[in-house]
Amino acid sequence: MRDGCNVFPNLPLLGRLFVLVLVALLGSGPAGAASLDELVSSVVRIKTIADPDGQTTRSLGREREGSGIVIDEEGLVLTIGYLMVEALSAELTTNAGRTVAATIVGYDHETGFGVLRAMQPLNVKPLPFGKSTDVKVGDPALIASFGGVASAAHIAAKREFAGSWEYLLDEAIFTAPPHPAWSGAALISRDGKLIGVGSLIVGDTAGTGEATPGNMFVPIGKLPPILGDLIADGRVSGRGRPWLGVAADETTGRLTVSRLIPGGPGEKAGLRKGDEIVGVAGEAPRGLADFYRKVWAIGPAGTSVPLDIQQGGETKRIDVKSINRLDNLKLKSTL
Repeated sequence: MRDGCNVFPNLPLLGRLFVLVLVALLGSGPAGAASLDELVSSVVRIKTIADPDGQTTRSLGREREGSGIVIDEEGLVLTIGYLMVEALSAELTTNAGRTVAATIVGYDHETGFGVLRAMQPLNVKPLPFGKSTDVKVGDPALIASFGGVASAAHIAAKREFAGSWEYLLDEAIFTAPPHPAWSGAALISRDGKLIGVGSLIVGDTAGTGEATPGNMFVPIGKLPPILGDLIADGRVSGRGRPWLGVAADETTGRLTVSRLIPGGPGEKAGLRKGDEIVGVAGEAPRGLADFYRKVWAIGPAGTSVPLDIQQGGETKRIDVKSINRLDNLKLKSTL
């Protein structure tokens, strides 16, 4: 049986020590050191070039790179969506150094997942899904990113996450210590199964306002209900949630418009950067997450959302004609 240092002889010393910790977590049986190579090799490098006219190019740039996780024998690769949304081209590189082109399969804004498919066999064993709902705070885990970079971590929190880009997870997974290459990284349970996909580095994993740096992962349990739609149509079926094209910051109980997507519904309706959002259809939101829930409760995409805004020293009602976020993106670049 090989130990962790011999499995990855080219890793820096610190990385090899992390791998040894994983060996201890997984045990010494068939699911232990002998399968460690397979676990980490399931994570590949993703490189994409986005459409220069795409909406996301302004904020994410054209050239993007991160990790993806092989999830089936046919070369289906799961990643975090901002790495591949609006991509014109994509390629995958295995830890063995083999590079193949990939097609864009689908993107889901509500979860943040993106899916690609290798155009040639990757010869990589897929990583099986675990049950993210069974993960408990304090559980040990492994974070693996492309190039064989692996680090030991623990589950620091499972809690709500609201992002300023009209994004909300009822329960995200937070880990510590922080992993340096989090984008699309695999969060692997102690029994060697995928339980989350890396999305962000955060300064407050516990959500208490204290300096507790770590990473946020999207739970894998959110993928199975939508995977069929992503493979078949590139997106989840239905009208989707109403999207306003408004980025909002929550500070000391106040919601302020920090950015407007050019040409988006909010800008078209007359919202301005610096406006304070004080109500949705007359009801005051209790923070960013509650604001999203109130907006989404109005109806599906296409619904007119009445916002109460403090703008220029006065309170006014602005009706924003919402759309489906996906309809504002260039999603069929490689389909």
